[in-house]
Amino acid sequence: MAQGRLIRLSDTARIRSGSRVLMHFSLALPDGTEAVSTFGGEPEQVILGDGSLTQGLEMALIGLKKGDRQTLELTPMQAFGLWDEDKLQWMPRSDFAPELMLEPGLTIAFETPSGEEVPGTITEVGERRVNVDFNHPLAGVDIVFSVEILEVLDPES
Repeated sequence: MAQGRLIRLSDTARIRSGSRVLMHFSLALPDGTEAVSTFGGEPEQVILGDGSLTQGLEMALIGLKKGDRQTLELTPMQAFGLWDEDKLQWMPRSDFAPELMLEPGLTIAFETPSGEEVPGTITEVGERRVNVDFNHPLAGVDIVFSVEILEVLDPES
């Protein structure tokens, strides 16, 4: 058998670590305000355990199968963590391109020393310094996670 080839499991295959999952999902606040949704658009494909989802979101998917729909409320610790004041950083204005129109609410991708891209949201702009919030935009809030499983694929063993 060829390594890395994907095989389609039966329609009763349950999601587990390593599963490749095609799904529609939405993340919303408890008041119904949607933060993100793929319903009505292109579905999302994820691999459980690759770090693209938080542990809480992955745990919500474990055991589901094709055709399952689920909606559940996640606490901040299950979703995107608590808001952390230590993730606010003052940066020199000179670190930003001069043509960049900095204003509160603007989210910019920053590169970490390891090469990973992380989003940061401008919270305050001074003459010489800019305050950037590196908390996830949904940190510290309860999240309603709705999901519909369209396909479950697993790597061959």
